[in-house]
Amino acid sequence: MEIDSGEGTGRRGRMLSLDQRLDEPVNDLEARHVRAMDGKKELTSLLILRLAFQSLGVVYGDLSTSPLYVFNSTFPGGVSDPEDVMGALSLIIYSLTLIPLLKYVFVVMRANDNGEGGTFALYSLLCRHANVKTIPNKHRTDEELTTYSIQKIKDKSFAARTKKWLEAKLYRRNALLLLVLVGTSMVVGDGIFTPAISVLSSVGGIKVADPKLSDDVVVVFAVVILVALFSLQHYGTDKVGWLFAPAVLLWLLSIGSIGAYNIFKHDRQVLKAFSPLYIVRYFRRGKKQSWVSLGGIMLSITGTEALFADLGHFSTLAVQIAFTLVVFPCLLLQYMGQAAYIIHHQDHVRDAFYKSIPESVYWPVFIIATLAAIIASQATISATFTIIKQAVALGCFPRVKVVHTSKDFSGQIYIPEINWILMVLCIIVIAGFTNQTQIGNAYGTAVVAVMLVTTILMALIMLIVWRSNWLLVFIFTGFFLVVELVYFSSVLFKVNQGGWAPLVIATVFLIIMYVWHYGTLKRYEFEMESKVSMAWILGLGPSLGLVRVPGIGLVYTELATGVPHIFSHFVTHLPALHSVVVFVCVKYLPVNTVPQEERFLVKRIGPKEFHMFRCVARYGYKDLHKKDDNFEKMLLDALSQYIRNESLMDSFSDSEDCSIYEQQPPQHASALLMENGNSLSLGMVSANSSSDSIISERPLQQQSGHHVSFGVSQPPIHRDELQFLNECRDAGVVHILGNTIVRARRESGFIKKVAVDYIYAFLRRICRENSVIFNIPHESLLNVGQVFYV
Repeated sequence: MEIDSGEGTGRRGRMLSLDQRLDEPVNDLEARHVRAMDGKKELTSLLILRLAFQSLGVVYGDLSTSPLYVFNSTFPGGVSDPEDVMGALSLIIYSLTLIPLLKYVFVVMRANDNGEGGTFALYSLLCRHANVKTIPNKHRTDEELTTYSIQKIKDKSFAARTKKWLEAKLYRRNALLLLVLVGTSMVVGDGIFTPAISVLSSVGGIKVADPKLSDDVVVVFAVVILVALFSLQHYGTDKVGWLFAPAVLLWLLSIGSIGAYNIFKHDRQVLKAFSPLYIVRYFRRGKKQSWVSLGGIMLSITGTEALFADLGHFSTLAVQIAFTLVVFPCLLLQYMGQAAYIIHHQDHVRDAFYKSIPESVYWPVFIIATLAAIIASQATISATFTIIKQAVALGCFPRVKVVHTSKDFSGQIYIPEINWILMVLCIIVIAGFTNQTQIGNAYGTAVVAVMLVTTILMALIMLIVWRSNWLLVFIFTGFFLVVELVYFSSVLFKVNQGGWAPLVIATVFLIIMYVWHYGTLKRYEFEMESKVSMAWILGLGPSLGLVRVPGIGLVYTELATGVPHIFSHFVTHLPALHSVVVFVCVKYLPVNTVPQEERFLVKRIGPKEFHMFRCVARYGYKDLHKKDDNFEKMLLDALSQYIRNESLMDSFSDSEDCSIYEQQPPQHASALLMENGNSLSLGMVSANSSSDSIISERPLQQQSGHHVSFGVSQPPIHRDELQFLNECRDAGVVHILGNTIVRARRESGFIKKVAVDYIYAFLRRICRENSVIFNIPHESLLNVGQVFYV
C-alpha cells in the first residue's frame, strides 16, 4: 500500500483527485439545500408580516423602553429654557434617524452571517474572507461546507489590497481581535445596565403616584423583580415568549398614543423640531452644557445594537418593516409628546414620562411599562448569553455550561455562571449608585463603545466582503465615526459620575477573554511544534511497540492534522494500547452552524493494519452540545461509514473494469466523488439504488430507497475491518484527554508570568472540562497529565 504523507492511500487518492462533477443533479446534501432555500423564499413571502410582528418582542424591547429615562438623564439639573427642550428633541429625532434607521436597519443588518448578527458574526465573516484568525487551524476542507459562504476576490482589486494589508502583519490581526473583544466586553456591560436602568425606571412610577415613598422602597422593588427575572432564566422563554410581541406592541401603541395626545394638548410647535436649526441654536446657547447633555440624549438609541445582535430567526426585511412602520413612528410621537409636556411643566422633567400620562390610564400604562422593561431586560440577557457562547466557540472565553432551554428554537440558551454574575452585578449597580442619572451615564458609555466597534468592523466588511467602492466606505465610516465619537467624548466626560463602571467591568472581561485566548493560542502552537513524526509511528510497526488490547481509544487533541504530542507521552508511559485509535479534534469554524451530515471529517493515518484514524468534529459558533446528543455514537457511526466508503472504493479500484468516471451513468442518476484532502466522501442522488450504494454518512437506501446504476457490476464490500471495528466497539470505548498544565518559561517577563501562571491557570481550574461538555461517562475517561512551557 502506498502512503501519502502518512494519511490515506495514494492509489485511491489519485482516483478521487479527479473531483469531477457530472452534469446532472447535484448530490443529496446540495439538493436539500436548494429545496430549503426555495421553501424559505415561499415562507418569507407568506409570513413576512408575522415575522415582523414577532420581532417586536425579541429585537425592540430595549429600544422601546428608552423614553422612560432619556429626558431625565439629559436634564438632570432641570430645564432653564424651553428652547433647550426643542434642541434636545431635535437631537433625539436625528439620532434615531441616523443611527438605528440608516446605519443599522438599512446597512449593518445586511452584514448578517446567515441570519446571525452581532460582533462575532462580523468577525466570522472577516475570518472566512481573509486570513485574520489568530489561531491558524484553517483547512481547505472548511470551505467545502454548505454554510461556509465565501466570494473570491480579484487579485488587483482594492478589496484584495485591503485583505493583503490586514493579513500581512500579526499585530494588525491581533488589533482586530482586540477590537472584537472590546465590543464583546461592552455587550456584557449592556447585559448589566439594561436590566438595572429599565426596571428601576419603570417601577419609579410608584413614587410618582405616591410621592411619600422613599427611594429605598423603589430600589427594593426593582431588586425583587430582577432577582425573580434572573432566577427564572433556566426555564427559558419558550413557554412565555409568545407574550413578548403582543406586550411590546401594546407598549409601543400606548406610548405613541400618549405622545400624540400630549402634542395636541400642550404644544404642537414641537413638530418644528424636525428642523436641524434647533440643534445649532442648542449648541450655541448651551455650549459645554449642551455637549455634556449628549450623554443623556444618546440613551434614546440604546438597544440599537440589539437590532443586529438579536436578529436570530427573523429575516432582515421583517425587522426593517417592524422598525419603520411601528417602532420608529411610535418613539417619535412619544418623545415629541414628552417634549410638549415638559415645555409647559419644566419642573416635571425628572418624571416626565409618568407625569405626562393621563390620570385615567396611569396604572394600566404602569403595568405595561413594567412588563416592557422586563422584556427589554430579557432580550439583553439572552443576547449576552448568545455572545458569550460565540466567544467560547471561537476560543475567546473559558468553557462554561450551556443549557438548551427550547426544543423548538435552537437560539434559546442559558448559561448559569454568566446568569448569576449578571444578577449580582445588576443588584450592585442599582444599590450602589445614588441616582438613576449615574446609571444612565454608565449605560451610555457601554452602548456607544459597541457602536464604534461595529462601525470599524463594518468598514472592513464593506471593503473585503461586499467589495464596495472605497469612496462610499470612507463616507459611511467617516460620517458615523464623527457622530459616535462626539457622543463618546460626552459620556467619557461623565466618567466620575458613573461612567467608570462599564469601563471597569469591560476591562475585567477583556482581560479574561484575552488571557484565555492567549493561553489557547500558545497551547495550539506548542502542539503544532511538538507533533510526532509519521516516520516515528511507522517505525514502531502495526503494534506501535505495545500490546494492542481490544477496544477503541479516542485521543482528544487540538490538532486537525498530524499526530499530537500527547500520543507519544501516552505510549511512552503505558505498556498497552487499544486495537483502534482515533484522534479526535473538536474544531470550531467561523460559521454560524455546521449541518449534522457534514459534522465529521474522517481520515486514515498510516496503513490499514495500524487501525489509526483521525476524526475532526466541526461545529459553528451557534451549534450546541445538547445533553441528549450521544457524541461517541455519532463519531463511531461516522467512522464506520468511512470504512464502508473506503471498502467500496477499494473494490472499484481493484476491479478490472474502468473507473466509475469513465462510464456514462443513465440520465436519471448522478454521482459526486470528492477528495477533501485525504478524506473520503461519496454522495449520490438518483432514481434507483442498490443495497451496496454508500454515501457520506449513511447508506443511500436509508435516505431515498432508490437505486443507482453505474453501468458496471458492483463487487461486495469488504467487511473484515468493519467487523473488527464493531468487535472493538463492543469491547469498550475509552476517552483519553490531556490534563494539560501551561506554565510560562523561567525567562518570561513579569506580565506574561502573571497572565499564564496565575490568571490562565485560575481560569483553567474553574472552567468546564471537555469531558463535561461532551457528556463523557466518568468510568470511560482517562486523563494524561503533561506540562507545557510557553
